[in-house]
Amino acid sequence: MFQGFTEKTGGFLWELAFNNERPWFLAHKQEFEDVVNTPFKAMAAETFEQLNARCPDFEGRLHVSRIYRDARRLFGRGPYKDHMWFSIKASDVLLEGPMFWFEVGPSEYSFGCGFYSATPVQMDAFRRSIDANPARFLRLAKAAERDGWELDGPGYTRPKGSFDDPLLNAWYNRKRVGLSKSFDWGEAGYSPALPQTVVDGYIQLMDMYKYFMEVYLSCPGEMTRSH
Repeated sequence: MFQGFTEKTGGFLWELAFNNERPWFLAHKQEFEDVVNTPFKAMAAETFEQLNARCPDFEGRLHVSRIYRDARRLFGRGPYKDHMWFSIKASDVLLEGPMFWFEVGPSEYSFGCGFYSATPVQMDAFRRSIDANPARFLRLAKAAERDGWELDGPGYTRPKGSFDDPLLNAWYNRKRVGLSKSFDWGEAGYSPALPQTVVDGYIQLMDMYKYFMEVYLSCPGEMTRSH
């Protein structure tokens, strides 16, 4: 059962960021297990369980990251990540398809929903869906904005289109799209109620997730594997 993160969680990740080498990590591996890995896995499991309990029709799989970077993709960085994340998504391919996610880092935790792995073909389908019914998508985008979610994802240098509404333009002219909230470590992040808080956020975003899924499923040729 998740008991909450502690000040030591972010503290360890800060130290790891400045001591990102195998000898240091091995000397502090038990601390990693105690203050980061064990509570993080409990957080992931409880969040997934609560989401399924509150949304019994939701179909998703839980993917939990590892602290180790892919040795083939270090690019001069140390062998360990200074953050950990999990995702909940329909696709069984790790980085494919729309997802809910949660991440912890040295100074903050964050969570949200996005279609960050969308291909150009899928993003073309996303824009066509907006073109077909801009009012429908705008209702979803405005609801997310009212609830305090921040739009993220890289934008195009040259816009793909233009609408009278600036919010619709912001969504339409991105290479990938997502919504997130970030919080500094503090009382809420140390609370055993954090999974409930995160699931409350996922439920706010469920209609947007379903919209992303419509786009994803409309492009079966872009899927690595059917789910």
